[in-house]
Amino acid sequence: MTNLIYDIIGMSGTILVVGAFFLLQLEKLSPTSLGYNIMNLSGAILLLISLCFNFNLASVVIEFFWIGASLIGLYKYAKATKAAKTA
Repeated sequence: MTNLIYDIIGMSGTILVVGAFFLLQLEKLSPTSLGYNIMNLSGAILLLISLCFNFNLASVVIEFFWIGASLIGLYKYAKATKAAKTA
């Protein structure tokens, strides 16, 4: 049962990350949008959770980079939103 739960968590993360990429390619999301960065961050976190059960060093490393990139995107989004409100 535990395996199934971690598989569901991991697959949910995969759907979010791949879904964000497909929506980007279909021009439904902008790479600087809040939705794109939230989908990537959430997906990477879910994948990292699943990797705690089925550990794979290379995948853990890439998820940390994916989380970092998403956090940078969210920071830039917040900064741009704040600048737009003050302008």
